[in-house]
Amino acid sequence: MLKKRIVYISGFLLSAAVLLVACDKKFLDQETTGLLTEQQAQSLKGAQQFLVGSYAALKGIGWEGGGSNWVYGSIVGGEANKGSDAGDQANIVPIQQYAPLPTNSYFNIKWQALYEGIARTNATIRILNNLAESDIAPAAKEQMLAEARFLRGYYHFEAKKMWNNIPYVDETINVSSAKVGNTEDTWPKIMEDLNFARTTLAVNPGAVGRINKWGADAMYAKALLYQGKYAEARPIFTDIINNGRTSNDIPYDLAPSFHDNFNPDRENDAAVRAESVFAYEASINDGSGGFNANYDHILNFPYNGGPGGCCGFFQPSFEFVNSFRTNANGLPLLDGSYNVGANQVISDMGLESSAPFTPDAGRLDPRLDWTVGRRGLPFLDWGPHPGKAWIRDQGNGGPYAPKKMSYYRSQQGRLTDGTNWTSGLTSTNYKIIRFADVLLMAAEAEIDGGGSLETARGYVNQVRARAAKPETFVVDEDGNNAANYVIGLYNTAWTDANVARQAVRFERKLELGMEGHRFFDLVRWGVADVELNAFLNYEKPKLSAGYGSATFTKGKNEYFPIPQDQIDLHTSGGSSTLQQNPGYN
Repeated sequence: MLKKRIVYISGFLLSAAVLLVACDKKFLDQETTGLLTEQQAQSLKGAQQFLVGSYAALKGIGWEGGGSNWVYGSIVGGEANKGSDAGDQANIVPIQQYAPLPTNSYFNIKWQALYEGIARTNATIRILNNLAESDIAPAAKEQMLAEARFLRGYYHFEAKKMWNNIPYVDETINVSSAKVGNTEDTWPKIMEDLNFARTTLAVNPGAVGRINKWGADAMYAKALLYQGKYAEARPIFTDIINNGRTSNDIPYDLAPSFHDNFNPDRENDAAVRAESVFAYEASINDGSGGFNANYDHILNFPYNGGPGGCCGFFQPSFEFVNSFRTNANGLPLLDGSYNVGANQVISDMGLESSAPFTPDAGRLDPRLDWTVGRRGLPFLDWGPHPGKAWIRDQGNGGPYAPKKMSYYRSQQGRLTDGTNWTSGLTSTNYKIIRFADVLLMAAEAEIDGGGSLETARGYVNQVRARAAKPETFVVDEDGNNAANYVIGLYNTAWTDANVARQAVRFERKLELGMEGHRFFDLVRWGVADVELNAFLNYEKPKLSAGYGSATFTKGKNEYFPIPQDQIDLHTSGGSSTLQQNPGYN
């Protein structure tokens, strides 16, 4: 069973009251050590510390409220199954079955994680607003305010993606006494924060990990896509692609290899960092007990072998793996035939590791084997994936293992943190937006924002050309391609917007798979019910224990239920200022 772990939530925005009913006990009235309150932080140093704390909240809380959205974006998006066995982290089961309840603790922890981030940014803003010019130069103050407002806009944006109907909380609201409603449209205030950031921030903030003008531009343009404002987003994406630069003043570009993005030994190389537009920075062996590491993905390693030592969650779905099948020209099967007959990728489902097995010999996009662990294929430098021996329960999660956020055997202890209950704490940064994502969002904006289909094709081909470099393919111990990798470019002009749109959307699935985007993409495109019910029709017969009678209900399952704990906290006089989302009452 999964070991119990402690969730650390910053205390500098939380307070508790103790009622003393006996005699005077002044010796109990002591300042909490190691705790910085907002009142104590009325200085430039205090503002800086609170701003760092605002960035730290990007990691979220545990795996339930983690910043990568692997549960809410990828599992719910059909890219992965919960995995492990049925009883471990059982609260994920109704989420993946599209039957979540408002009382599910996962939602409350995710809500707490995002609004903790919002609270930290608001505290930062209040401290900055109280500083005099003798404490901080106006230009420096504006930069810090822009960083804080960017983060506040981002955390609200993430909450908007999850629940749609959310309260917007700014620095003027006393959250300890105010009960903020969720019936007003929060898009204008989110966009105001992000716009202030992108028009104020410097191109080079002077430190890796801090948001710059271009990262804020990318997030602003992404938020426009979520509102269907493609024409407004298009020139912003174009400017980022043509002129955008990293915090080290290096032009944004694709990393030399697809898998470089997920290798902590490479992610700080200049050529690889050029793809990181906005990320949270993970730190290991720093005295934090692993809580500054990538705690979000601590469960998501092969079970009983290989990296991590635990826990067998987040197993790629059959449908997702099949999506990497290509035709004779190396293009994806956009007609959906990848789930039919011989196009389905051969797996070792139901086979013992001791039983003979020959991996699929058909044509495949090479990104598959940097994304998914399959039996008989190299799992980084851990040797060939042995199949069932590394799977906790095939009948519950299938035969595959997640790979993108795994670490190399050669990195264990050096780029992993062994001070907690598992070795699966890594220094791998999670890229919230990478340049490949920008290119594909820009392609969408070209298609649906009055731009050029040919420009969109060019953006997609940039992403595919990187994946098609033979020197980047997974190879076996003899240096030969580990599978039959066939990937090509779109060499025929795009003249049909519907076909172009389908190609771009599918490319996002292949390039950004298992990175927490898929479900939110399907919702913003308005196709979640069609795509996810088709996914369920295919996946359920293979993993009936995990999916039961799951079905996606249009008009309900596009958003998650408002946590009941939050509704209760906002209740006064028998009514709550938070209204539950449709279908969950």
